[in-house]
Amino acid sequence: MFVHRHPYDPFIPKGSAKLIVGTLPPPRFTNGELKPGDVNFCYGSRDGQLWPILDRIFDLGLNFETTQQAIDQRKDFLVQRKIGICDIVQEALREKIDATDLGMQSVQLRDLIAILNVHPSVNTLLFTGGNSKNGPEYFFRRLLKQYDLKLKVENSEVPRIHSFVHPQSGKLIKTVSLIAPSGSANRAVGSLVQYKELKAKDPAFNTIDFRVLQYSNHF
Repeated sequence: MFVHRHPYDPFIPKGSAKLIVGTLPPPRFTNGELKPGDVNFCYGSRDGQLWPILDRIFDLGLNFETTQQAIDQRKDFLVQRKIGICDIVQEALREKIDATDLGMQSVQLRDLIAILNVHPSVNTLLFTGGNSKNGPEYFFRRLLKQYDLKLKVENSEVPRIHSFVHPQSGKLIKTVSLIAPSGSANRAVGSLVQYKELKAKDPAFNTIDFRVLQYSNHF
């Protein structure tokens, strides 16, 4: 079994209002065997879409290369925008070494509730995926059960929005389940009525364009 450990500590700048919450980067990041074009930082896979999406929304001019400059660009953006990254999975086992969420077994979670105790400025969790098995929202719901908490529905349409009351601070925290910034989620995007309507109006409109529209409303 491959032990798939998260290679990065949470990156939460002081005063962060939002946290990006995913699962794990591809196994090659755990092994330190990056490919050309990977960035050695959260969501740094050259195949991932989060940073290209944010690059378009905020016109960041990011470098997509395995350099310290590329890392610093991303950290500077997060500090300036008061956005943190804290994936919910610390470690998992895999029989097959791949990046699928479904392939994770014996998953060990980071205690996001305890982390929120240390970062009381956070008011929104941005899940990079929904409640499908082994997705970030799925694992967060599992964590909430340990605290006898549940998510309350605020908006049932994609992206689904929920809320919960933090057990220590009593603060209302919002969660937004964004469409995953990965190629594997493109089929789900293509099945959405809203996407089909936009695609019908503009045949050049694609799944990345749709994510840009969705993410821009919440970042």
